[in-house]
Amino acid sequence: MESYYNYFKVLHIFFVVAWFAGLFYVPRLFIYHIEASKKGSPEKEILTKQLKIMTRRLWYIISWPSAILTILFGVLMLTIIPSWILQKWMIVKLSFVALLIIYHLKTHVFFKQLQRDQIKKSSFFMRIWNEAPTLLLFIIILLATFKEAMTLLSGVVSFISLMIFLFIGIKLYQKYRK
Repeated sequence: MESYYNYFKVLHIFFVVAWFAGLFYVPRLFIYHIEASKKGSPEKEILTKQLKIMTRRLWYIISWPSAILTILFGVLMLTIIPSWILQKWMIVKLSFVALLIIYHLKTHVFFKQLQRDQIKKSSFFMRIWNEAPTLLLFIIILLATFKEAMTLLSGVVSFISLMIFLFIGIKLYQKYRK
């Protein structure tokens, strides 16, 4: 099984990229859907119908399969090198992966609501929601790259710095739109 490790790693990375493509774009489509719902007829009906189709295809054809395959190949890699599961960096990384899965599941709740035209969140909320996978990806990559060399302090400082940078960007964009 060890001879398959690099193949599993390639497939894991490939599906991580595909999964994140969906996680980055689906909330963006939610924003467009929420904003389109405030337009008048017939623009509202035309846009929301098309956005629902686009979102449904991306979510079910790219995002969900990629999430499942990412997890599958990650688990296969851990079965080849089971000692990693006991290392601090991997425990922390898997904690962030768990947060990512929770994010994915909550995004699915938003997806189902918008497919039924139940708009419960603002486009501003979705802009902030859209940044969560960026933060999670950043910290997961840091942990996977630096492993034990990553100190808690440097990780926290990096995470908070990126969070502040993204929030400032959102606020500037909000100001620019007005």
